[in-house]
Amino acid sequence: MSAILLDSQIVHYEVLGRGRPIIFLHGWVGSWRYWISSMQVASTSFRSYALDLWGFGESARNTARYSIEHQTDLLTRFLEELGIGKVAIVGHGLGALVGFKFCTSSPKNVDRMMAVNCPMFYDSINARMRTSSLPDLVGWLGSKSEDSATALSDASKADPKAISESINSFQSNGLFGKMRQTDIPCLMVHGLSDPAIPAPPPDNSINLPKMMHHYVLDGSGHFPMIDETTRFNRLLTDFMALDSGISPRELQMKEEWKRRVR
Repeated sequence: MSAILLDSQIVHYEVLGRGRPIIFLHGWVGSWRYWISSMQVASTSFRSYALDLWGFGESARNTARYSIEHQTDLLTRFLEELGIGKVAIVGHGLGALVGFKFCTSSPKNVDRMMAVNCPMFYDSINARMRTSSLPDLVGWLGSKSEDSATALSDASKADPKAISESINSFQSNGLFGKMRQTDIPCLMVHGLSDPAIPAPPPDNSINLPKMMHHYVLDGSGHFPMIDETTRFNRLLTDFMALDSGISPRELQMKEEWKRRVR
């Protein structure tokens, strides 16, 4: 276990590998732990960091810091504290929104971003995310597999207010619209069967700007990195292998990756 102190409060993180930095940011249910497989795959070429946001996992609880803005400040200060420069970001749900906020406030510090099961608008988040207990959310969104139970074993450590208050802070900030205006390559990935954050309709990609692209994983729910681990990690490594500044739409030229991992 690794940790830093920000204003005398613990921020927990884990790190694997060497090379250019990738930051993995978890969502509303769980912690850094469900990124382990993806971190291991990425660590063969990159230095992979995964941290617990305020109110989740082993990081400190602080009700004054649960908004997306404050969680983004955590990320900014974490990178400064460790002396990390330009990064790739992989964010899921809440972590994707934090990544969007960081991209729009510090665009020169982001090489690319992968946004997983990220809500594009406040209304696209099922209200049950704000009102259900943590055990109910895990039962609703996680699968029955042993791998899922292990990956989500830290979910009960979260402060429920860290979920509800961060969702509420997303209500009027227009993050997706601001992200569309950047030139940062952004690959959006959704699980087709996610009941919490439904995948956009297939024709949504037509309306995305040049530097954004959308994939739907038809065998996944809320946790594609758990539900379709091999396929998700293959998509992750293909995206990370693109040259800097290249649109993720170039992945369309690699249709064979779908056949390789099914």
